[in-house]
Amino acid sequence: MIEHLPHWLPAETSRATLNIILLGVILSVSIFADTLARRTRVPRISVLMLVGLGIAFVQQVWIGSQNTDVLGGLSEPLIQLALVMVAFVLGSELELRRLRNTGPLILAVSLFVIIGGGAVVGAGLLVLGFPLVVAVSLAAISVATDPVVVSESVRDSKSAGLVPRVLLGVVAIDDAWGIVVFGLSMAILGWAIGSDGQLALLHAIWELGGAILIGVAVGLPSAWLTGRLKPGEPTLVEALAVILLLAGLSSLLGVSALLASMIAGSLVANLSYHHTRSFREIEHIEWPFLVFFFVLSGASVDLYKVDDAILLTLAYVLLRLAGRVLGGYLSAIFAPGRHKPLPRNIGLALTPQAGIALGMALLAAERFPEFSASILPVVVASTVIFELMGPVLVGRVLR
Repeated sequence: MIEHLPHWLPAETSRATLNIILLGVILSVSIFADTLARRTRVPRISVLMLVGLGIAFVQQVWIGSQNTDVLGGLSEPLIQLALVMVAFVLGSELELRRLRNTGPLILAVSLFVIIGGGAVVGAGLLVLGFPLVVAVSLAAISVATDPVVVSESVRDSKSAGLVPRVLLGVVAIDDAWGIVVFGLSMAILGWAIGSDGQLALLHAIWELGGAILIGVAVGLPSAWLTGRLKPGEPTLVEALAVILLLAGLSSLLGVSALLASMIAGSLVANLSYHHTRSFREIEHIEWPFLVFFFVLSGASVDLYKVDDAILLTLAYVLLRLAGRVLGGYLSAIFAPGRHKPLPRNIGLALTPQAGIALGMALLAAERFPEFSASILPVVVASTVIFELMGPVLVGRVLR
């Protein structure tokens, strides 16, 4: 039975029944959100996030529940599956034949944005007088980019050419950079303030190395086995099997599901010469899970903590925007190769933040509990801001 049920619901109503109804309501609302987005030209991702925030308001303010998980434990696996699907498809963008032309450019943009953005956030917060742990933690967290928003915004824009390929390539490898930078930052902080920096470093190495192992262990057999049956239901079953294995094994072993999925997707794209159908099947079923991802991400925001540390949140948002703009500007100037020049505001298209950033914030708060009241509200509030702004900024860069 469910606690705090409205008095007008039958007493025997179960959590599973309410979850089924709520999932149906979310998908129904997404249809109206899609129509509203087309008529107002507001990105549909932003509309879905606003729907999620509306659910959070009803649950936390109107009903008075302090629980931010509206589906009672079902939200996390749905969000995880959506991230794994997007990461797998993004991994397919890392084909060797494409990377021979755009690989150095993608690497240059990624490094400029990461180094420039992280340095601006960290140095700026230190200059403003915030503690070293807060400044370094938020600088490392700022490296992460939300691949879901970027890839969906690129798809919605129907843009083709160099810039969309570079953006998809950058977010495809961004998770690996984020894990490395965050792990090293936690190790350095642990050493600097006397904690166990070696443990943090080992954790980062396992999260990165374990993800590579799982990606290879799932990706290599998938490259050979999938797509050998006729198109249709068998291929859809194969695609779902790969996604569920990646999500489950990554969660079980505590490694990055995004990185493991990107590696598996890249292996299938480069080694399965006999077909490309697995990617198409995933793209056909991806959108309902993305609807759950955006709505539930908005609904999981703790509205009572958003207004904490307002000055720190404002400083972090402005510094992260400035760092992304600077990194993108430098990459457009110094990018290698003979490609068409990149737009100098390309860094704005890499501002969305979610998923891994929230995970990093939880790890940092767990490691330095005395600073959790500063780090967690800032990342939660800034995630809402960047998720709403992100699709607009990506569309502006692509135009």
